Amino acid sequence: MADLHLSRDPDLGLRAGLERSLRDAVRSGQLHPGERLPSSRELAGDLGVARNTVADVYTQLVAEGYLISARGSGTRVAPTADRAGAATALGPDPVDGAEPQFDLRPGRPDLSLFPHTAWLKALRTVLLDGAQLALGYGDPRGPLPARSAIAAYLARTRGVVADPQRVILGAGYRQAVSLVAAALRELGRTWVAVESPGLPEVPQALRRAGLAVVALPVDDHGACVDQLGDRLDADAVTLTPAHQFPAGVPLSPARRTTLVEWARRSGGIVLEDDYDGEFRYDRQPIGSVQGLAPDQVIYAGSISKTLAPGLRLGWLVVPAGLLEPIVEQKRLADRHSSALDHLALAQLIRSGEYDRHVRRARSRYRTRRAELTAGLAMTVPQLRVVGVRAGLHALVPLPSPAAERDVLARLADAGVAVNGLARYAPPDGAAGLVIGYATPPQHLWRPALGALTEALT
Repeated sequence: MADLHLSRDPDLGLRAGLERSLRDAVRSGQLHPGERLPSSRELAGDLGVARNTVADVYTQLVAEGYLISARGSGTRVAPTADRAGAATALGPDPVDGAEPQFDLRPGRPDLSLFPHTAWLKALRTVLLDGAQLALGYGDPRGPLPARSAIAAYLARTRGVVADPQRVILGAGYRQAVSLVAAALRELGRTWVAVESPGLPEVPQALRRAGLAVVALPVDDHGACVDQLGDRLDADAVTLTPAHQFPAGVPLSPARRTTLVEWARRSGGIVLEDDYDGEFRYDRQPIGSVQGLAPDQVIYAGSISKTLAPGLRLGWLVVPAGLLEPIVEQKRLADRHSSALDHLALAQLIRSGEYDRHVRRARSRYRTRRAELTAGLAMTVPQLRVVGVRAGLHALVPLPSPAAERDVLARLADAGVAVNGLARYAPPDGAAGLVIGYATPPQHLWRPALGALTEALT
């Protein structure tokens, strides 16, 4: 390999500066695809830093896809590393087409927390003990041992009534919405209510399946489900009741009761998106709505917020009356999802490693939310964080859409990426910042928070 000259930014810490320099070297073409990097020992000696620092940087850049590492062949630049558009691999909504220096967009966990050793051990166990089940064609719902482990976990932690026979394993929530939408259309359902504000991809998937969509307002008590069957004539509704996205409020107990009564009275279907239900910081997590009405509620979850979205592992718990049409849609969509990965997840759950990981992540995100709230209160006291203390994001209201546009532009100039509330189609006049405090790796969290608060002052 040619000599590698890396500039170090004095404003960043040692590890953060080295990580940024190597990332920039890959993007700029200074390091070419397939090129071998010095060993962690060699580079540490050249730079006069601890070997563990270099090893941690290599691990982070392997996780991000810039580098690859294999025993016996060292660490190399990934052959698919995209110089011009590398930022697009990090998620949606790049700032002006460039990677932000500080990524505080919502919806993603801190990937540096990923339990690499435990995951590799689980994969090894599955391959040694159940390779035939993991590698062959199988049930569209997924392998029964994985469905059983996930059903037991959901019953224990989320209060879900989960018969393994009614669990369908898939590739995350977006696939789940598409499967449910196609099944509803086949069953003659036509109208679906969706939360507003809410994820824009949900109504897009419903419309693509041929369903009509109607907006369901959200207030301080969650979705206004009292409008179902009264002002809004809908056959089904999609909700995030444990922690509404992006408003951050739970569906109140009274509205849970109203929702269940509507579903039972009208035969309506509820699709419950429990996207971050494990993360509640001021009390025990709120249980699922599905536990109140398992014959009317389709429960959807995934590991995108607890482990990593790139694994594409999720599940549906389906009422008996909807099982056959949704399983048929799953068979047509992809026959079945990765049995190997779902079995590895099941092994992680059975071993207790998944629960330990969730506890570690919960502790980290609890601290970050508290630091974000305190940092805003100290530097920008006119701004406040609303919603319950839960999840991976915070909503900071702003006085007007114009103010939102102005603040987003200032943050972008400072290299800080957040999402505006306008992205989620809020009611007229609502404006704010949706800040993902879980996204940065730990060594970048404090710099990211400092850059955010400085740009807001």
